[in-house]
Amino acid sequence: MSSTNPIPNLEAGIQYWATQPANYDGVLGGFGTGSLPRVDSLGSRRFLLDLLPELSTVPSPFRSLSAPPSETKRVRALDVGAGVGRVTSDVLLHLVSDVVLLEPVEPFINEARSRGKASESGSEINDSGYRVSWKGIADRSKSVTFLQGALQSFDPVVLGTPLDRVGYLPQGGEDETETGFDVIWCQWCLGHLRDDDLVHFLQRSKKALRDARSLIVVKENICGKQNEPVTVFDEQDSTFTRSDLAFRNIFRDAGLKIIEEKIQHGLPKGLYPVKMYALREA
Repeated sequence: MSSTNPIPNLEAGIQYWATQPANYDGVLGGFGTGSLPRVDSLGSRRFLLDLLPELSTVPSPFRSLSAPPSETKRVRALDVGAGVGRVTSDVLLHLVSDVVLLEPVEPFINEARSRGKASESGSEINDSGYRVSWKGIADRSKSVTFLQGALQSFDPVVLGTPLDRVGYLPQGGEDETETGFDVIWCQWCLGHLRDDDLVHFLQRSKKALRDARSLIVVKENICGKQNEPVTVFDEQDSTFTRSDLAFRNIFRDAGLKIIEEKIQHGLPKGLYPVKMYALREA
């Protein structure tokens, strides 16, 4: 890309989001009070269960009644660009044991912590007046760890000092919540990275996967035609919207292969299509 073309600017992006309400409506561009949050979260959970059926927590078509007792393993996820914790609470905590939540925008990470703290205390309403109930936090069977930072410099292998943690705490011995990730979830945040920064972030993320079944999930808007590597720049929030081929080229450069992909259906008309990609090491 030539230097005359616009590229995402981290500080400009953070400044933009810091002016938005720290709630679902703010992080979802005004679509937080309609059907989008529920449709999106159910689509994400189904996508993840199709790939990792052992994450099903009830007897279902995804999980046999005679499933082996391997489920005592604590499953760990990373939620990057997490906003106020929407994906953590509505998707990941329904399926995994422990979540590390990363968000650079201060009002958003503060709101996420408030929701986690309220859930831990058993409160139905947090300090901002929003109804909260993060699964597994009040009974401390699950945990959420909060980090503040941007993806450009973030290394999922070396997390640094957390801001806070709610829910489960290990009772001595090795803490399984500090040993790699089974799922790294990236949704509606990768447009803030230039192509080379995104390749490097994905390469670092690949090294943080626990084993051969672990996944990186990318869920983002896509633009343009499928066979064109197109990017569209949004000056308002200083982000890229990439085409399908632009993402495929980046995944290839990062040494990742697509093992599953799916369009998210049921979202409001007039939006860019939203696509989910499940990635593993090539």
